[in-house]
Amino acid sequence: MPHQHPLPTANQRATRRDFLASSASGLGGAALASLLQQDLPAASSGSLAPRATHFAPTAKRCIFFFMAGGPSHVDLFDPKPILNRRDGKRLPDSLLKSAEFAFIKKDKAVLKGSPARFHQRGECGIEYSDMIGRIGDCADDIALIRTVHGEQFNHHPGQLLLSCGKAAMGRPTIGSWLVYGLGSESNNLPGYVVLTAGRGASGGSTNWSSGFLPSTYQGVPFRDRGDPVLYLSNPDGIGSGNQRRTLNAIRQLNDLRHRQIRDPEIISRIAQYELAFRMQTAAPELTDLSTETRQTLDAYGVGRVSPRPTASMQIGDTYHRFSTNCLLARRLVERGVRFVNIVHASWDQHSRLKHDLAWNCEMADRPIAALLKDLKQRGLLDETLVVWASEFGRTPLGQGNDGRDHHPYAFSVWMAGGGVKGGTVYGKTDELGWAPAENPVHVNDFQATLLHLFGLDHETLSINHRGLNVRLTNLGGKVVEDILARPRHAVASS
Repeated sequence: MPHQHPLPTANQRATRRDFLASSASGLGGAALASLLQQDLPAASSGSLAPRATHFAPTAKRCIFFFMAGGPSHVDLFDPKPILNRRDGKRLPDSLLKSAEFAFIKKDKAVLKGSPARFHQRGECGIEYSDMIGRIGDCADDIALIRTVHGEQFNHHPGQLLLSCGKAAMGRPTIGSWLVYGLGSESNNLPGYVVLTAGRGASGGSTNWSSGFLPSTYQGVPFRDRGDPVLYLSNPDGIGSGNQRRTLNAIRQLNDLRHRQIRDPEIISRIAQYELAFRMQTAAPELTDLSTETRQTLDAYGVGRVSPRPTASMQIGDTYHRFSTNCLLARRLVERGVRFVNIVHASWDQHSRLKHDLAWNCEMADRPIAALLKDLKQRGLLDETLVVWASEFGRTPLGQGNDGRDHHPYAFSVWMAGGGVKGGTVYGKTDELGWAPAENPVHVNDFQATLLHLFGLDHETLSINHRGLNVRLTNLGGKVVEDILARPRHAVASS
């Protein structure tokens, strides 16, 4: 009898359409590889391949300090001597009647002066608090915006607004949009890395989610000790050869499943498995700081012992961890990572303002200033955008004996490097630091400006989601041109 082949199982059947159209193998695989080299539309496949920008960028990488909880702008960035002179007085009813607070009772609300001292810094002479004196010494590289504002006065909605452009769950975050629009320059590390210290932001992983974008664009939390990513190392007895064969088998199963249901998220899963395999070599080298000089480690404060915290502070080695994260951020952008999010909470000083704010500032001031200087010395600052931001500021009103409540009506954000005009201050708040008096900047305006520095038009960078054209800046946003080192028209035409 002639030899008969067994009938193919359901998982083995392959149609002509499968062969031509599959996005993970066959001619479809070749077609996908070609598509991934094209412009922004290829981003919908979940590819991390670098892509063209809408116009010439001035920034290529971003280190974004997300100081969750709400640092007090009137104690750090926006000096208000009149606020000090009116300490203990009532806020004008014209301001108080429309205000919303998380905790303050309007009938008991009185103004609270600042315990901080401000001095002019750098050649530009912009005033910064002595609590962040080292950052202030970098003033000539910083563009300080004093009139950022939003609508959300509670933490999680405010964090969603800052991270996602709208106070709604399930939307992509800034880092996800950047990697979606630009891809990544690193083959062996994620395009979007998250480093945390402190208690953690109340919004949790929603602050680095990819939302409805493919999951390859979500932030990947790294640890500053042990395996950078949990379970990255192989179990005992499993070598790289065994790991490779296992991944090949998993890929085949995922490919078969993708042929059946055409879910693009399966392609993202395949890419993530492959990236994790490459990271097994790249990530341990990244976190090995033995190649750094003692001078560099000391400048960042690696190994610092945290002062005695209060009940609202994180117990443990927060100072060391935050310093290490700042140094890791430099090492990540050196290796082509597009977006590094350093998250620290909490700056939510409802009480013990003088002590707890100073505690946080002592933690952040030294390593952030060291990072700015290190990037500049290495020639990286020109193409690396460094950002300090939070979901809101703190009230000029006091809360209890020594605290401030949430304040979304005006707060400060700063940027350095990456094509911003250093030594500038944009916007002016009123004499109490309550609301913008000149040049207000909505959170969506800040986001539009950040995307612009990366060569992305915030109105063009979008995705069709459930029939709607969705973008980071929601329905608003305009570029703050006065903080750009190069005029907008010059960038767009280059």
